[in-house]
Amino acid sequence: MLNQSQTQSGTAQSQGARIVGKGAATADGPGPDVMAAATLDGNRVISSDGEDIGKIKDIMLDVRSGRVAYAVLSSGGFLGIGDKLLAIPWHALTLDTQQKCFVLNMVAERVKNAPGFDKDHWPSMADQTWATSVHQYYGSEPYWGDSYARRDDVDVGAIRPGSSDAPEAGGLKL
Repeated sequence: MLNQSQTQSGTAQSQGARIVGKGAATADGPGPDVMAAATLDGNRVISSDGEDIGKIKDIMLDVRSGRVAYAVLSSGGFLGIGDKLLAIPWHALTLDTQQKCFVLNMVAERVKNAPGFDKDHWPSMADQTWATSVHQYYGSEPYWGDSYARRDDVDVGAIRPGSSDAPEAGGLKL
């Protein structure tokens, strides 16, 4: 039986973006499972029909929950002028390590018609009415929903922070 972090194809899947490709086996450094948000800025995003639909401009964190909420996609325009910004729910994206991009499971024409905003008029992303409509548009469950309440694929048991068994002390038990 597969747990929440697996699919039948063996692709990593959990509360965030899925990861596909062989990049995990060949990557230098901490990626692709754990990456600095700044390394994702400027990464291109392609649609399910293979069109380049923009680049990641920002990664938005839900500070209270500690989760990545959205990737802000800069789409259209030229050199940042006239571009439209889109809040893409984080778990609506798939990181393709072979193509070195993110894939959004939506055709380009639908992305072009997506509700967006400009760089001087950001929406209140903490407003759940706004956020719910964004998640509905992209066909994804809100990250604050019940199925994203906790991760069952990570179990550290009753390890006390600072103890010699705590992960930061190198005592992670497998």
